[in-house]
Amino acid sequence: MTKHRRFLDKQKDDFTENVEKIELEEENSTPKNGMDLKSILLSGSKYVYIIAAAALLSGIFTPLTLGVEIERVLSGMFSLFLGLGGGIAIFLGTKNQKFTTIMICGGLGMMVVSLILILEVADRSLFG
Repeated sequence: MTKHRRFLDKQKDDFTENVEKIELEEENSTPKNGMDLKSILLSGSKYVYIIAAAALLSGIFTPLTLGVEIERVLSGMFSLFLGLGGGIAIFLGTKNQKFTTIMICGGLGMMVVSLILILEVADRSLFG
């Protein structure tokens, strides 16, 4: 019994396979053209939420309820925001491929400075 060949059973020649591979590589290697407005707003909004939550947790309403000096509350909020920025820098440093060491060391430095400022606001100075 003879085997009949169908149209789909034809062997592809090497030229068409190479052309198809090159076309697939070109489609996969096309770079994205920057960030559009929607992705910028989405990535920025998560930082706005973090900052708003840190402001509420740091006691932004304390001067209104307890009569504490506003300068003291603002310095406490600044120190907490500095620590928050350090945490974000460490997080981005672990995700980023370049400047990893710089981002992590900078984030740790910001957190240490934040700790020193918090102790200064609480009148428990490390230096005096």
